[in-house]
Amino acid sequence: MPKNVMDKVWAYFDSVGPLTGVDWPIAYRTEEQDRLARLRAMGVLAFPSLVYPHRPGMAAWLNTWAADFAAREADVIRTATFYPEPEAAAYVRDALDSGARLFKAHVQVGAYDPRDPLLDEVWGQLADAGAPVVVHCGSGPAPGEFTGPGPFGDVLARHPGLTAVIAHLGMPEYADFLALAERFPRVHLDTTMAFTDFAEVGMPFPPALRPRLLDLAGRVVLGSDFPNTPHPYAHQLEALIRLDLGDYWLRGVLHDNGNRLISVAHGE
Repeated sequence: MPKNVMDKVWAYFDSVGPLTGVDWPIAYRTEEQDRLARLRAMGVLAFPSLVYPHRPGMAAWLNTWAADFAAREADVIRTATFYPEPEAAAYVRDALDSGARLFKAHVQVGAYDPRDPLLDEVWGQLADAGAPVVVHCGSGPAPGEFTGPGPFGDVLARHPGLTAVIAHLGMPEYADFLALAERFPRVHLDTTMAFTDFAEVGMPFPPALRPRLLDLAGRVVLGSDFPNTPHPYAHQLEALIRLDLGDYWLRGVLHDNGNRLISVAHGE
């Protein structure tokens, strides 16, 4: 993220402990080039910068920053974002036309209704382009007015061809978001924070749901929330390995499924 935005995100996580009683230490609170070097040293082949606005008038600026960031770092996947505002459809079209391959929508932080009519054309553009959009619409770590499976489920009902990636496996409404993935064949789920020791304390994934993860083997993708996790990057991988869902499932999550998503979005 741009430094001033990242600093505000870190300040938010610093404030979470006193409010919730659960500390959230940032594992990789270092400068940008160090963070990039750490990802590369760990063998990460490609990674996006998932920026998102929390107010009107911010998304277009974030899209410009994300484009510049991807242009100067060869292994960064170019991303873009949006907010319910009259200009949204135009700047999303510009981002698609100029090479954005992945989008991010954060319903909780943005505190907006994903069914807002100002976003209807945006969802339609993304569906038509086959561009994946990572959507934080679950109610973790704290619920919002428009989080949960209902509002975004209505978006999918209107745009069933949308390639959506539900962040955090929809934490904590895991079963409901699994059901959306089972209903809509282009809905994926990402593993960000899921199954980690930190998440299992307050928002555990029910073991009875694990067979459904196997059924969706081609549509579960790796997420990590690097650098803002309260644990080392490797712990997210360890948490996935200890599910014991098999090498085929794990290989898909760690590489094949995400690679296919981005390649499809890039027209390859």
